[in-house]
Amino acid sequence: MTDTKFNRRAALAGGAAAFVTLATPGIVRAQVDGTRRNASSFVTQNWQDHFDSLGSGAIVCDTGSRALHYWNSDASDYRVYPTSVPMTDALTRTGYTKIVRKKIGPDWTPTANMKAENPDLPDYMPPGPGNPLGTHAMYLTWPAYLIHGTHDTRKIGRKSSSGCIGLYNAKIQELFEITPIGTQVRII
Repeated sequence: MTDTKFNRRAALAGGAAAFVTLATPGIVRAQVDGTRRNASSFVTQNWQDHFDSLGSGAIVCDTGSRALHYWNSDASDYRVYPTSVPMTDALTRTGYTKIVRKKIGPDWTPTANMKAENPDLPDYMPPGPGNPLGTHAMYLTWPAYLIHGTHDTRKIGRKSSSGCIGLYNAKIQELFEITPIGTQVRII
């Protein structure tokens, strides 16, 4: 009987060790460049922690967990979207702003800093599949900072933007349709 218990324990221990060994390469791969890319690491936000009232709606862009949180004007609709965030802290603007303009099929002009960093960028890019702003854009009170879509789905969940908050095109379209101009935004 002692041998049977020992064998069961050994089998269970061996199974657990095999699971950890098989799971470890994925964890290691996800952190090779020092960047966490786990979309399931969203941190729940409460609008009351950021705003005195919801007004016409509220958005919190959490650059730490790479998530955008949306509440409508009466908090009956709460949604969370995975995002791309700025590549560096220097590119990350934090604080309070609001949506001042919305555009379907945005065009794009790189900033002077973007052109200095990469002279091969075009001076202007019309709407379309190669446009880095994707299919929809919501402009903030801060010049050159937007919440927009992206055609490059590899960017979502990563530090990959030059300051903007990016969403999958299907998700920015959904958010675009439910977000009125004047919606308050906080980037943390």
